[in-house]
Amino acid sequence: MDDQDSSERPLPRLDPGDLAPGAECRESLTELYGFLDGELTVERRRLIQLHLEDCHGCLEAYDFEAELRIVVSMCCRENELPAGLLERVAEALRQLPDAD
Repeated sequence: MDDQDSSERPLPRLDPGDLAPGAECRESLTELYGFLDGELTVERRRLIQLHLEDCHGCLEAYDFEAELRIVVSMCCRENELPAGLLERVAEALRQLPDAD
């Protein structure tokens, strides 16, 4: 298979909650980005924090996402963004289905 052919196929969208075995894990991981961004209510943040303290798998997911954000943030500060990246990200966001 040609590498160029595989790079043209879009990757399937994955909800982090799909990786979790239980309902509490699915809920916590689905809200992980809101948790990391500080967008949740105090009560919801506390519930997720309690879950992360007791669930090794979800804590690993949290640690990975938190570290990824740090790396991306550092790289974006140190390096100039590739030409057209902001436009490609904005277009990808416009194509996402509304989350009603």
